[in-house]
Amino acid sequence: RQAENKALKREIRRRDHRGGERPVGVARSFLEVLELAETVAPTDSTVLLSGESGTGKEVLARYIHSLSDRSDALFLSINCGALPESLLESELFGHVKGSFTGAVKDKKGLLEAATGGTLFLDEVGEMTPATQVKLLRALQEREVIPVGSTQAVPVDARIIAATNRELEEEIRKGGFRSDLYYRLNVIALHLPPLRDRKDDVPLLADHFLRALGTRAGREAPELTEEAAEILKRYDWPEEPMAS
Repeated sequence: RQAENKALKREIRRRDHRGGERPVGVARSFLEVLELAETVAPTDSTVLLSGESGTGKEVLARYIHSLSDRSDALFLSINCGALPESLLESELFGHVKGSFTGAVKDKKGLLEAATGGTLFLDEVGEMTPATQVKLLRALQEREVIPVGSTQAVPVDARIIAATNRELEEEIRKGGFRSDLYYRLNVIALHLPPLRDRKDDVPLLADHFLRALGTRAGREAPELTEEAAEILKRYDWPEEPMAS
């Protein structure tokens, strides 16, 4: 009966998307990605999202989580390029009291905290080789060893990773481990840039205007046809990648 209930809840979420707001877009290239995401969402498969900065990778990750059997549990996220190695390892794997200066108490890592739910690893290509090794072990063994501890802790978080880098090129250059790449790249979804989905630009602009209006407690301003055409004509260049 429990399995039947899960299947029924999943089908309801897939049909009316009440599990989460469906990402905005009508471009064929984007809808193909969205439909594949909806197909794999109910599984526990690891997903690797690729695409330029700003293409909506975290939005899609949250949507996948909302359609999964884990939707009642936590969705946690971390930007792997925003933290130094030692802090990133502490955030991911946790630490025990006294393991380093400032560790005044035990701290649960995100992999453990997301057990039963989903952990989104943004910009996973920015991880150092040492952290890559530890993440690979955590994914293989389904357990983590907090910083400063020798005791393994079991984890059960679904991983959705994202990158704006070409990880296969990073592998060739020695910057990313091939074994971790294949562990993450079970389901690969590539989000197209806005310049390849120009018809979606006015829809997205209208969506954000309505969201801002709701937040401000006032009627949302309308996008004029002239403004919509200007936005569609913009070339939406790729953001230069930081060195």
